[in-house]
Amino acid sequence: MSALAAFAPAKLNLFLAVTGRRADGFHDLVSIVAPVGFGDTLRVAPDDRFSLACDDPALACDETNAVLQAAKAFAQATGWRGGARFVLEKRIPIGAGLGGGSSDAVATLRALNAMAGEPLGPAALAGIAAKIGSDCVLFLHTGPVAMRGRGEQVEPLTAEAMGRLRGRRVLIFKPGFGVATPWAYARMAAKPERYLPAVEAEARLAAWMCDPKAPAEALLFNNMEPVAFEKFVALPTLLGDLQARFALAPQMSGSGSACFALVPEGAVVADITATIRAAWGESAFVADTRIG
Repeated sequence: MSALAAFAPAKLNLFLAVTGRRADGFHDLVSIVAPVGFGDTLRVAPDDRFSLACDDPALACDETNAVLQAAKAFAQATGWRGGARFVLEKRIPIGAGLGGGSSDAVATLRALNAMAGEPLGPAALAGIAAKIGSDCVLFLHTGPVAMRGRGEQVEPLTAEAMGRLRGRRVLIFKPGFGVATPWAYARMAAKPERYLPAVEAEARLAAWMCDPKAPAEALLFNNMEPVAFEKFVALPTLLGDLQARFALAPQMSGSGSACFALVPEGAVVADITATIRAAWGESAFVADTRIG
């Protein structure tokens, strides 16, 4: 077995409708999710045990990390007795709603499966991924997907719908603070009027899917925004400014705090970036990338 490197892309929720709380405490949702062209890199080398190092000192490298959780789950599912030394080059901000931990976990599963000789097929990998995290399964796909249930029900979009999304240029930006996902969903549960009924969510999604002339911008929706915006007023303040000054349609991804805006081809984003950093400080994260 030789060392290998696995790319772990960030994701964006282009459409996110949280439709209600389930009896098991999770939430049901309807979402269109797309990977993007930037993310983490996970380097994996054979070893006699599992260990993790990371270039971001803020990230815990113990058993609470999704990489080691995924490695343990893989070993339990396959009976594999090998080990691996993981080195994570962390580029996806923590607490951003960009799926960094889940993507790292799936990169781990892919890497170990390759090192072990591919003992698991797609369905088995998806089963393990779903147990690690609600949005892990989507990272087993390489393009935009529709996600339902608590996130474990994933299917690719039609080729026509993918064509309206893939390759679109997008600016992703995040303030210096994060939003804890458990807190955000607890706030949703406290005000159930913020849920979007599943029938309405599906109708909105179907309307976009069935209209080949509808651009990606017409898909954008996230009913978790009011939850985050109520407490973190810096988010809606900047998004409103970007909309007014640059005619963009910025939106929060997932439960935040990262936001994004689709930008035209050839656009010079220096002024947009300057506006973001003037509002959120020089520590604000900004990435100019594309939908995968």
